[in-house]
Amino acid sequence: MPSYDNMPEMELYQPVQIQDAVSLAARLAERGWLVGGGQDTYGWIKDRAKRPEALIDLTGIESMRGIRETADGIEIGALTTLTEIHSNDMIRSQYGVLAEAAEAVASPQIRNVGTLAGNVSQDVRCWYYRRGLQCYRAGGNLCYADTPEGQNREHALFNASRCVAVTPSDTGPALVALEATMVINSESGERTVAAEDFFVGPDVDIENPTVLRSGEILTAVRIPAKWANADYFYEKVADRNVWDFALVSLASVMRIEGGNIADSRMVCGAVECTPRRLTAVESAVRGMPRNKATADSVAGMASEGARPLNFNHFKMPLMDNLVERSLTA
Repeated sequence: MPSYDNMPEMELYQPVQIQDAVSLAARLAERGWLVGGGQDTYGWIKDRAKRPEALIDLTGIESMRGIRETADGIEIGALTTLTEIHSNDMIRSQYGVLAEAAEAVASPQIRNVGTLAGNVSQDVRCWYYRRGLQCYRAGGNLCYADTPEGQNREHALFNASRCVAVTPSDTGPALVALEATMVINSESGERTVAAEDFFVGPDVDIENPTVLRSGEILTAVRIPAKWANADYFYEKVADRNVWDFALVSLASVMRIEGGNIADSRMVCGAVECTPRRLTAVESAVRGMPRNKATADSVAGMASEGARPLNFNHFKMPLMDNLVERSLTA
């Protein structure tokens, strides 16, 4: 699909209150497009791959910014930038896995503008879909990446159903590991969804990578104190250290008691359409010390059940090696 020098004509709304934004989102429905940092938005629109009639610019809603302590943890406004998250002293000291995940996103310039809501809500990055081909996710009847000739080295190892694209979010696995809660507002009121349930696969919804629906706005993310100050590990493997999306990432948090792992949560990114909990590994290491012997005892467990495509077999040892590193770092 060709690019164009000029953006198409659209209406622009700039609410300063959440309720006004919610009312606009409900009234405009599928004709409207919510904009925070805009890093994912403007490429879609400039290439005419998406054609909203109106933009709802949320950046003037101050109540959706900032990081606040709560009675049981912290609350992060959905418009808080990734730079603010990874540089915040409270997050760095108590929830370091999220700080490192935020710092791994793209480049400093993008992190200065990109928001937490945008990072977890962005659409999949499959180039066939992004270039306007009528694949399953775009309403067609074929997954171009999952064909004998398809280029799929960045695509899914697990739970692909028609679409084999993966979640591009770097912060998503960290939020799932931390048992975060997503706060969603609409004209019907507020609802909360566990981060683990916020992301959905193509077997649930082929068109939407999250539970957000027309008229709904992600307004905040709450992280409980349960994992504050826990041991953690985060690593993102990508073709380049900046600007690139993950080939495989791992976010893990661990509670160490008496020298052993009392509890843990390990979550892989970029291996399926949603962040992937490694529940078998979590169970296997419970009660074990965090050392090389424990890592050896779960060798290969992370990638069990993978169904690699033509060009992404290399992701399996990457998963297993990241688990080993998380247990020995």
